[in-house]
Amino acid sequence: MVLQDLKLFNFKNYSEANLRFEQPLTCFLGSNGSGKTNLLDAIHYLSFTKSAVNPSDAQNIKLGESQFMIKGLFKMNEKTKEVVCSFQQGQKKIIREDGLDCQKFSEHVGKYPVVLIVPQDIELIWDGSEVRRNFFDSLLSQIDHGYLENLIVYANFLKQRNSTLKMFAERGQTDHDLLASYNEKIIPAAKFIFKKRKEFLQEFIPTFQRHYQNLSDSKLEKMDIQYRSDLEGTDFTELLTKNLPRDLLLQRTGSGIHRDDFLFLLNGNEVKRFGSQGQQKSFLIALKLAEFQTIAEKKKFKPLLLLDDIFDKLDDIRIDKILKLVSEDTFGQLFITDARPARCREIIDRMSLKAGVVTIENGKFTV
Repeated sequence: MVLQDLKLFNFKNYSEANLRFEQPLTCFLGSNGSGKTNLLDAIHYLSFTKSAVNPSDAQNIKLGESQFMIKGLFKMNEKTKEVVCSFQQGQKKIIREDGLDCQKFSEHVGKYPVVLIVPQDIELIWDGSEVRRNFFDSLLSQIDHGYLENLIVYANFLKQRNSTLKMFAERGQTDHDLLASYNEKIIPAAKFIFKKRKEFLQEFIPTFQRHYQNLSDSKLEKMDIQYRSDLEGTDFTELLTKNLPRDLLLQRTGSGIHRDDFLFLLNGNEVKRFGSQGQQKSFLIALKLAEFQTIAEKKKFKPLLLLDDIFDKLDDIRIDKILKLVSEDTFGQLFITDARPARCREIIDRMSLKAGVVTIENGKFTV
């Protein structure tokens, strides 16, 4: 899969932009705030139907305007596909493929897969369980539509169940039949998601570990991922019944797959507590490379890889490891941003990479 053309209209800091990509590697170079990351986010939009940075569509419109549009031309299996994402204030977002409106955005996710690596990804290690769940949910959603559909069902009915619990607390009475109707939707979806997460992790961990070994060159460091869930060894129906008094008191559902966590371990201890900065960075990059490989194997084609200012966060050894993979054609199409043009050009020359270079200044391009 290749993104051949990208066009923007009133998206973030761009009034209008037209870019054509003719090399497997494209570098967006410019100072901080010039709009480099916005280009990667536009590509992410075409894949996920949403921004990776700002969940509010309205806030992705250029200041002072009322609508935005992103258009991408993809080449897949010798065929070209046009994808358009557009949004206007006060109206519903539109996703269009080859002129036909997409009725369910969930059906679009995974058609044009993307792996994004940004400096903030370190939150996967440092922050709470929600960030890690989102990582694996995003990955699984790109390769398994059934997983995404069940995730949507679970999230929707969990929200309704929580609102109902709050209403019961305010009224001082409980409608058990109403709760049962929500449980009938939540329970099978939760069981499906739990099973898929558990099965997937068994396949994912060996791939992740191979990438970590390559990045670290250490045979003594045993990196692992441990899945923890309320559903492990428990009947979820019984668990909801048992915990109902607590749920009513707290006015929210206190058990379920929305509380799952994925523990990142170094020799049996949490990486965030016992891992050095170098080990944490290697762990993170290995996660992302494993994500890329997993999607490529499941889809039978390589996703787009987007690297946002990661050179500032990695040492020369890890940068060279990644770019060696680039030179060996491990990846398909790759987009990189860098705030230090001289450094990026030196790396391109040193590794003899075929690259297109786009210099950006205040939303204007020099190719």
